[in-house]
Amino acid sequence: MTGGPILAIDTSGTRALVALGSPEGVLIDERRWQAGYRHGEELLTRTDELLAATGVALAKLAGIVVGTGPGAFTGMRVGLATAKALARGLEIPIAGVATSEALLAAIGLDAGSQAVLLLPAGPSDRVVVFAGQATLVKGGEEPVIQAGAVLVAVDLPDRAPAEALALGANAEEGLSAALLRLGAIRIAAGGDDVARLVPEYVTLPRGIATVKGEVRWSRDLR
Repeated sequence: MTGGPILAIDTSGTRALVALGSPEGVLIDERRWQAGYRHGEELLTRTDELLAATGVALAKLAGIVVGTGPGAFTGMRVGLATAKALARGLEIPIAGVATSEALLAAIGLDAGSQAVLLLPAGPSDRVVVFAGQATLVKGGEEPVIQAGAVLVAVDLPDRAPAEALALGANAEEGLSAALLRLGAIRIAAGGDDVARLVPEYVTLPRGIATVKGEVRWSRDLR
């Protein structure tokens, strides 16, 4: 890998982001927007805006970092497809970083503290991520939180405690920097196999069966 900058992309939530970082993964600049469920409509435009604003040519990128979720089907497909296309076209390494891992890293909890991440899974369901494992919580049910764990809720207005939402807002604020920091380490090690890099879904299109109490990952559908 050369010493060029790194581009990070995350489309796992209703707010999407693109960010530019140094080869060491230090945030240079970013663009965020309320994508809703229309991630594909603005992703390339926002990327072009970011590169133009920082004076970086697309061909000068040295690596791509992409958030792999958990996230909704459409957003994850758009983000992964775009990141893979850029990596292939530019012939540069790509690194997939779990968005959940980056969100928790962005909080910077004290050593020894345990965090539980709570994410949306459609209009009524939620997903609990703890120790790298995700569990689907159906609408009307309450998540089981380990005693002493810190609850962090992201993208769940009026669906989680205020303290958890405040921590989630802090995590979202630091997501770009965390993705770049974690991704730079993976890129320096050679990155991931593009063909085997898959997103983690929390919701699937109609017609694909779901399993109660489990999150169906894209790797399970291959």
